Amino acid sequence: MATTTETYLATYERAEAGRADEPAWLRDLRRAAAGAFAKLGFPTTTQEEWRFTNVAPIAETPFVTAPPAAVAPAAVSGFTIPGLAGPVLTFVNGRFASRLSSVAGLAPGVTVAPLAGAIEAAPDGLRPHLGRHTDVTTRPFAALNTALFEDGALISIADGVAVTDAIQVVFLSTVTPVPAASHPRTLVVLGRNSQARVVETFAAIGPSRGFTNAVTEVVVGDGAVLDHYRVQREPASAFHIGHTQFQVGRSASASSHTMAIGGLISRHDAVAVLADEGADCTLNGLYLAEGSQLVDTHTEIDHATPHGTSHELYKGILAGKARAVFNGRIRVRPDAQKTDAKQTNKTLLLSDEAQIHTKPQLEIFANDVKCTHGATVGQLSQDALFYLRARGIGLEDARSLLIRAFATDVTGRIGLEPVRAEFERLLGARLPGGLA
Repeated sequence: MATTTETYLATYERAEAGRADEPAWLRDLRRAAAGAFAKLGFPTTTQEEWRFTNVAPIAETPFVTAPPAAVAPAAVSGFTIPGLAGPVLTFVNGRFASRLSSVAGLAPGVTVAPLAGAIEAAPDGLRPHLGRHTDVTTRPFAALNTALFEDGALISIADGVAVTDAIQVVFLSTVTPVPAASHPRTLVVLGRNSQARVVETFAAIGPSRGFTNAVTEVVVGDGAVLDHYRVQREPASAFHIGHTQFQVGRSASASSHTMAIGGLISRHDAVAVLADEGADCTLNGLYLAEGSQLVDTHTEIDHATPHGTSHELYKGILAGKARAVFNGRIRVRPDAQKTDAKQTNKTLLLSDEAQIHTKPQLEIFANDVKCTHGATVGQLSQDALFYLRARGIGLEDARSLLIRAFATDVTGRIGLEPVRAEFERLLGARLPGGLA
């Protein structure tokens, strides 16, 4: 009986036979990624990077490739963020859905398009960036995505162009007769001195049991400014693995705010390379889990050059028997003098059975730096609850107020008001009475 690793490799071989029209460089990229996945296989808890995240339920499930699905526009209206007037790219089961997308009226120098179409239109246009910044030799799920992705989003901003409206990319899964997997891909490229805001949303229509394996690559050119937002709100019955890779140029700025509330098992790796002098990076996140959910966040900021700055703040709220993992690594290379890096992880446990495994890491190979990190774990203050209840506030409302106050440190840093409101709405949907 074939293992699921062999099944995925067989899927790659079948797909490869039908990709004669793909450019040779992309076929080579896929072939190398498939080879990396064959060598790595699915990670196990014997590996340090996966010690607390057992992906056996993913590895042992024979997911089929998610089939095409027709979805009515009314069914997806709740997954775009209200108040954002920019273009929207929507994908269903990993494939572009033109009827659910709106990309008209783009300014000169702005490309928002499905990845498959962009590759077909200009076979060598994406060669400098697609798959060039993510190390698939150490990341099995990213390797699997590279080998198998069918479509995804391309966002390209030319030098000196500032896009004021946020660009939304929505990846949706549907309920299928048997468990199905999709491998969506996103490539964002900002030219020199450009600006953009990008919002990625991962969700499902109905109680999907599927597996989403997503990779996003972001290239921020010299002097460019990117605001990135990621919302993972898939069903608690689904599986989600995501990798986001930032390549930040000279005097460029990349900020990313993430929210993870869905998935039975979910993991997101956020990796930023500050590749040239004066680069700046902010990674903030909020994760919520209850029941038997597991949410895993791994971050890595690589200060490869001098005068770089980075800031991280991740907060978690866990209830029931939920478990979370936070592993944050800051690496300062020997030539990266004058680095300023700060990292904080705080977790609120709402039950005696909830668990968090948190591991901040500093790897410093330069001597003129300012680097700090810290992690705290606690419960709701009984004194604060008593104070609120003594003023006539019910127990559920008092708990909700304190949980919201805990999360505000993250949501309050979101500069795009509609996104901040969406984060707060999704949190509020669990309260009161939820996250007990």
